[in-house]
Amino acid sequence: MKKIIMGKVYDTATARQLARIDTGSTAELSFWSETLFQKRTGEYFIHGEGGPMSRYAVSVGQNEWGWGEKIIPLSAEKARAWAEEHLGTDEYERIFGIPDEGAEPVMLSVLLPADLSALIRQKAAEKGISLTAYVEWALRSTL
Repeated sequence: MKKIIMGKVYDTATARQLARIDTGSTAELSFWSETLFQKRTGEYFIHGEGGPMSRYAVSVGQNEWGWGEKIIPLSAEKARAWAEEHLGTDEYERIFGIPDEGAEPVMLSVLLPADLSALIRQKAAEKGISLTAYVEWALRSTL
C-alpha cells in the first residue's frame, strides 16, 4: 500500500518491515493485523488491515462493511510503545536495541557521506536490526 499523508510518502513496498502481529484467522470477520515499518528516512508507520468487524473495516454500502486497510504514521516514541505492547523482549531489542533504563532517547540528525550512509544501512540490514540499533551498537562498541 502506498499513501501520501501530510506531504510524506508511506509505501509498504519500499519501507523495511520490522514486525507483524495478527489476531486470529483471515477468515474471521473480526480479524486484523498490524505491521510496523521503517522508512529509509528513519520514520516509522503501521500498516493495518482487517475484516468487516475489525478496527480497519470500511463502509461498502448502507450498513455494509468490508475489508479495509490504513497507514498510520508513528513517532519513534509511539513505535517503541507499539512494540512494547505487542512484541516480546527479544524482538523489541532486535528492532530498538536494549533500553537504557533512566535515559530518555534523544533525536540526533547527522549529515554523512552517501557511501558511509549506504554502508551503515547495509550493515544494519545484515544484522537484521534497525538503523538506530546498529548506530547505537557501533558507537557504544567504539567509545
